[in-house]
Amino acid sequence: MSLPIRARRALAGLVLLAATACTSGPSLENQGEVTAPPGDSKELTIGSAGFTESDLLAQMYALLLERAGYSTDIISVTNREIYEPALESGQIDVVPEYAATFADWLNAKANGADAAPVGSPDLAVTMKALRALAAPRGLTVLDPGRAVDQNAFAVAASYAKKHDLKTLSDLGRANLPVRLAAGDECVQRPYCAPGLEKTYGIDIVAVDPKGVGTTQAKQAVQNGQDQMVLTTTTDATLDAFGLVLLADDKKLQNADYVVPVVNRARAGSDGVRDALDRLNTVLTTADLASMNEQVDSWRRLPEDVARTYLESKKLIPKG
Repeated sequence: MSLPIRARRALAGLVLLAATACTSGPSLENQGEVTAPPGDSKELTIGSAGFTESDLLAQMYALLLERAGYSTDIISVTNREIYEPALESGQIDVVPEYAATFADWLNAKANGADAAPVGSPDLAVTMKALRALAAPRGLTVLDPGRAVDQNAFAVAASYAKKHDLKTLSDLGRANLPVRLAAGDECVQRPYCAPGLEKTYGIDIVAVDPKGVGTTQAKQAVQNGQDQMVLTTTTDATLDAFGLVLLADDKKLQNADYVVPVVNRARAGSDGVRDALDRLNTVLTTADLASMNEQVDSWRRLPEDVARTYLESKKLIPKG
């Protein structure tokens, strides 16, 4: 008798963690799979990074692959330092990733922590760099879709209305002093306070170290203690705090589009690509935010939310 799926996931997790505790993945010199024909294993393990959005993406990948005739399991591994080597070695076959973030992570792994970033606001440039870094590791980066989860900045809706703000450029032109609720690293990161000042001319008078998109940070903007909060484009809770995003109209933020990454030797086939590409034409940033809200605020299960979404888009049959 086969194990229930949750039991199989837990068992797979124990095996994976035990194995990756002793290895950092195969060396680049020993990866003959890079030049071998793409593989097409019919039993695939999908990795989730353990947060809501990654869980939802993994569930959608699984459902689409099952629809295409593959058997799938999902495993949650919250640490990229563990799941990326497991992806290289074939213990994990597919993971949802974010283009610019993953490009910079692989670049640092290959060239050192001080290597100049290769992710950029330009999606084409970012994808070219990402694929060049992934290929020698036996990884294939599939095409990005429309959904992007990148840093974003929100203000109180009342504040935006009062000052006629729709974009970050509007805020810069308003010459308003801005206290920014964010992580303490925002003081130095080029895409946070320094970038807001240089690119948009926003007068950041202080960074209030309340974290990225935390409840505390959003409450500080809601009650007027701070004027703006660093969050993400798929934050589903902004309405609850009376906040609205200001558009990054000069493209300060990197192109963190959702991209599936696969182990080429096991899941590099056209069958896998075609199954996952079906999501690209429908999934939007707003869709991801809505699904995040259903899980985090409405307490629905990620697998139920994922299935309902795919059924609504006619990507899988109902039932």
